[in-house]
Amino acid sequence: MLGTTLPTPLYDLYRQRFGLSELTITVIFATYAAGVIASLFLFGRLSDQLGRRPLLLAGLALAALSAVTFLIADGLPLLIAGRVLSGLSAGIFTGTATATLVDLTPPRRRARATFVATVANMGGLGCGPLLAGAVSQWAGSPLRLTFWVDLALLVPASIGIWAMPEPVVARSRPRLRPHALRVPVQMRGTFARAALAGMAGFAVLGLFAAVAPAFLAADLGVTSRAAIGLVVFAVFAASTAGQAVLGLLRETAALPIGCLALIAGMGSLMLGLMFSALPLLVLGGVIAGFGQGLSFRAALAAVNASAPAEARGEVASSFFVAMYIAISLPVIGEGVLAETTGLRAAGVTFAAVIAAAAAVVLGLARRVPTPGARTGPSPGPGELVLPGIAG
Repeated sequence: MLGTTLPTPLYDLYRQRFGLSELTITVIFATYAAGVIASLFLFGRLSDQLGRRPLLLAGLALAALSAVTFLIADGLPLLIAGRVLSGLSAGIFTGTATATLVDLTPPRRRARATFVATVANMGGLGCGPLLAGAVSQWAGSPLRLTFWVDLALLVPASIGIWAMPEPVVARSRPRLRPHALRVPVQMRGTFARAALAGMAGFAVLGLFAAVAPAFLAADLGVTSRAAIGLVVFAVFAASTAGQAVLGLLRETAALPIGCLALIAGMGSLMLGLMFSALPLLVLGGVIAGFGQGLSFRAALAAVNASAPAEARGEVASSFFVAMYIAISLPVIGEGVLAETTGLRAAGVTFAAVIAAAAAVVLGLARRVPTPGARTGPSPGPGELVLPGIAG
């Protein structure tokens, strides 16, 4: 997962080297989501048929191909190819790795296993910009050494996967075909509210992973790639904290609190952009990241609780497809707007739209009880699912 966000602090270097516009940068970022969505459709259940290890090794191989593609990139086509390969890797790896951790963990500790998977997922996404920012700032060959480090990290990961026990004993003939997506009629209201909340939060992650470096450099004068990586890391770290806090809250309160945090964070971000105030922008990112983590996990729990057992996989797939649409298309829209109105106005507009979406969810959540919500604070082990579909 670290490898998927390595390009974040490097986009300005790519812009300068290849003469790319802000819109083109957002398109490069968004192609990652296309790879993830393709994985959700094609590979979602393959690890049940082939086993966990082959799929994990395939995900690592795609991650290595992505790094190699960035190493040899000489223009836009290879940058896009590298992002698609990275998305395919993440789409395969996230769900299968989570399923593997759960498979290899005693039943009484599976809730902890899924939380560890969450920390690895969001922590990896946050550590990518942190690592790339530091390496590109203080080491030579910033567009190459970063991806050599990524390849080096994949070596011990591959050895570990090769040496681990294979939890899937019963194999079947693999069937590589797209899976249909549907949401049962009886839960579409719950799904719509949960998806809107999750999409608002994922759009925040897309904003900071794709566009925040340009805000920091162009409008706030922050040119240190290490500092840019640290800011993006803080947003993902706050998201991890928000997901962890759900265990301390009633689910009926978690979604409204998450939406309020998204609104407050976007308000602080707008003020930071309008007044060129770095502390307000960073504070907004951290608050919104916390709200994203809390609202996302609460929304997913509501979807899982409402979905019929026989349709849970299709509902979860539909939910995550919506999330990855939210991490890509709105960011491209922001890029289009930046071309016509300027980066600052586009960022303020983007933040206002996210805050409005969160406000709509907040209003709906206050009027409509969440079906299947528990009154206790502790989530069940099956309710924490990462942005990928387990086999």
